[in-house]
Amino acid sequence: MARTTGSHSDITGPRIQDAALKLFAAHGFAAVSMRQIAAEVGLQAGALYNYIPDKQSLLFGLMQRHMAELLEARAARRALLGGNADPLTRLEDFARFHIAFHLERPDEVFIAYMELRNLTEPNFAEIEGLRRRYENELEGILRDGETTGAVDVADPKVATLAVIAMLTGVTTWYRAAGRLSRERVGDIYWDMVRRAVTACPSRS
Repeated sequence: MARTTGSHSDITGPRIQDAALKLFAAHGFAAVSMRQIAAEVGLQAGALYNYIPDKQSLLFGLMQRHMAELLEARAARRALLGGNADPLTRLEDFARFHIAFHLERPDEVFIAYMELRNLTEPNFAEIEGLRRRYENELEGILRDGETTGAVDVADPKVATLAVIAMLTGVTTWYRAAGRLSRERVGDIYWDMVRRAVTACPSRS
């Protein structure tokens, strides 16, 4: 089937991804049809398959793109910080980065967490691998902090997942028109993270 007049893969492809992102975030992956996505872009339903093979590929592509952007941005930020920063400085940088990056992408974050269950097993494994790469940096920071005595947590892996869950949760309630600036939100969350990992829990 020929492409719609005036369409180009380098233009229409991203438009399809953006439409899918919007619809999946608003209605959920399972409730959105390929016909709805095509209509959002202004294509005939059949023409959509000239650009993507199926809805699963769209979902996987959105998650993969999000994780690639996250890892690339984090690597750039880490390079700016340098390799000699102490664990608490690195932890603060990670927390503030996570808040700032994710507040810019609430739809991507929603899909990345809520639609994992709809990935096929191979796609799930690939996305989980990318997520683990990101989590491993934070876990490494916490372990380094334990070594220096700056951090005290019962289990660095559990603490890693708890901190990321807390930081990511900001996307569910933050509104740009609200009373708090993004910078102030970053301050508040960093204080909570610092208190959570530098407290001295009782040990049995």
